Amino acid sequence: MAVLGALTIAWSSILVRLADTTPSTAAVFRCLYAVPVLLWLAAREDARYGPRPRRGRLLAAVAGAFFAVDLVVWHHAIEDVGAGLATVLGNLQVAMVPLIAWAVLGERPGRRILVTLPLVVAGIVLISGALEHGAYGDHPARGVVFGIATGISYAGFILVLRASGADLRRPAGPLADATLVAAVTAALIGLAAGEDSFVPTWPAHGWLVLLALSSQVVGWLLITSSLPRLPAALTSVLITIQPVGSVLLAIAIFGEAPTLLQAAGVAAILAGLVFATRGTAREPAGPG
Repeated sequence: MAVLGALTIAWSSILVRLADTTPSTAAVFRCLYAVPVLLWLAAREDARYGPRPRRGRLLAAVAGAFFAVDLVVWHHAIEDVGAGLATVLGNLQVAMVPLIAWAVLGERPGRRILVTLPLVVAGIVLISGALEHGAYGDHPARGVVFGIATGISYAGFILVLRASGADLRRPAGPLADATLVAAVTAALIGLAAGEDSFVPTWPAHGWLVLLALSSQVVGWLLITSSLPRLPAALTSVLITIQPVGSVLLAIAIFGEAPTLLQAAGVAAILAGLVFATRGTAREPAGPG
């Protein structure tokens, strides 16, 4: 489920590019269009299993705030520092999640994960193009700040959403709460940043609806269902298949042929995923 979810959200960057709206607008509408479907699924879960605990709903709301920050600052990082370094900094969650889970949750990463992390991070660096000419953009200092904020907020989103989904029977409820809060938070961030209009035009609406139903509903339902079933460190590594999928989609849709370094990054991440998932069943799943 984690791999399928990551492949689904790999469409996110493609659909955001096709929508061609402001960072906050894309964040607001990808969440807003997904809310009715997720609330309907959550209501079905509540009817079957009863109301959700207050603590779980509060955690999901916190996760939503993290997710809104992640979406908005990631798009700003791309504008300031270029897609290469922004992608590297945003995917720092790969290194942050295992360390935070170890420090906060007492969930010690398995040896395979610790060995795999440097390989996966190296692959992300190569795919991003940060080691090649012209990847740093026009405002590198400000972009680095946004990029680091992306990695931190993404790590917070993954960990808190995982904690909110202790009941494996109800993946839609936590995601619905998180998505609703993310829509509101992203709008507030946009207003604070001076974006006074959140009304995309067509065909942007169509791309954002597709983004909402594919990535936000299907993709994150799969990932939300997988989070409580896996160690946090392994989940973060599996989710890094997203940049691999994005590269392949960019080749097929936009004709963006990767360089030799980017192709090497794809190979490094795939090798890391194979190594990390071998013998996973023998590793402890951690507390809870």
